[in-house]
Amino acid sequence: MPVVKPFRATRPTRDKVGLIASKPYDTYTKAQIEARLDNNPFSFLHIVNPGYKYNKEISGKERFGLVKNRFEEFKEDGSFQQDEKPCYYLHKIIYRNEIQFVGFVGAASTEDYENNSIRKHEDTLKEKVDVFTEYLKTVRFNADPVLLTFPDNAVLEGISQELMQERPEYEFTTTSRETHHFWVIGDEAIKEQIEAEFKAMQHIYIADGHHRSLSSIDLKKKLQAENETHTGYEAYNYFMGFFIPESHLRIHEFNRLVKDLNGLSKDEFLIKLDEQFKIENLKQNYYKPSKPHHFSMYLDGDFYELNLRFRNYDFHDALSRLDAQILYNTILKPILGIEDLRNNSRLEYSQGQKDMAYVKGMIDNGEFEVGFGMYPAKIDEMKTIADEGMKMPPKTTFIEPRLRSGITIYEF
Repeated sequence: MPVVKPFRATRPTRDKVGLIASKPYDTYTKAQIEARLDNNPFSFLHIVNPGYKYNKEISGKERFGLVKNRFEEFKEDGSFQQDEKPCYYLHKIIYRNEIQFVGFVGAASTEDYENNSIRKHEDTLKEKVDVFTEYLKTVRFNADPVLLTFPDNAVLEGISQELMQERPEYEFTTTSRETHHFWVIGDEAIKEQIEAEFKAMQHIYIADGHHRSLSSIDLKKKLQAENETHTGYEAYNYFMGFFIPESHLRIHEFNRLVKDLNGLSKDEFLIKLDEQFKIENLKQNYYKPSKPHHFSMYLDGDFYELNLRFRNYDFHDALSRLDAQILYNTILKPILGIEDLRNNSRLEYSQGQKDMAYVKGMIDNGEFEVGFGMYPAKIDEMKTIADEGMKMPPKTTFIEPRLRSGITIYEF
């Protein structure tokens, strides 16, 4: 019975939202960040990159404090305002004039995360969680909602369709060709309906944002320990989420790039692969996997199709059936000697929108020796692994939509 609450978002004014909203900081190149900071004084990047004001690189706790200061300045000059009462928010995103995502922004319960009403499918890195927890404790706001997904729901769909007949509070298009429409849901009857529909669900699932959500749970524990009058209703008991129906998600693969063949010659490597895969050399013919348990490989100027030999592989649970795990179990670990998928300098990941043409380019220019293309995981695989209490390998899924920072901000 997940609890999803309305909250009082701090939001840009209607005239500035298109200028303020930005992609997450780590998705820009250095040159792109500098161009936006130089030419757009309202970009949210000024808040998360406060050293720009002093022409200086600032990191750690000093940076966190300045982030808070920049945010307060944006509020003081009227660029941000907080809603007077708790609301839900409906957000529609159209990518490239064709792909549409529609979901609700609300506050998810840290208790639901802890009792597994919110289910997880990815491992987290403790160091990354600890740093972000400290960041949240200092700045006291979150500008990036966790992406959560739920089974398609006719009532919530009906509410969405009805609201989308009205004029949106925001309507703007970005230079990345994303069009955003945004509605504020303040009607008490509709809010009660939305909350009741989420409560009637068995589970909801994190699609993207495992580190951010766990940081919110760690923060709640810290603040609760410091608060002698803790009631459980404080804002820190929740974190901001973008709740989207399963059918609206787009799941892409992450391809793998490896710098060497672990001391093997090309022929020795192919012979070892033959134990687990039927191999077809496609020469220069580009190949992208079209179904599960098929893999693309690019090696020494040629594309290969690798088809798993089922008789030699043990399918014993949901994780063992996942292609990213199959690649690890059959090639990366036993042949290429890569044990730790999170911390190995020989292995890098490329999200599937760059496809195998990108992998080919990286190998042809000598940065890597072999690359593997994957078939995208499905939402049912993700859910089953989460339900069974297991975790996917890192960089298994690249999920859209990718949310912008600064459209709704959750203060605590």
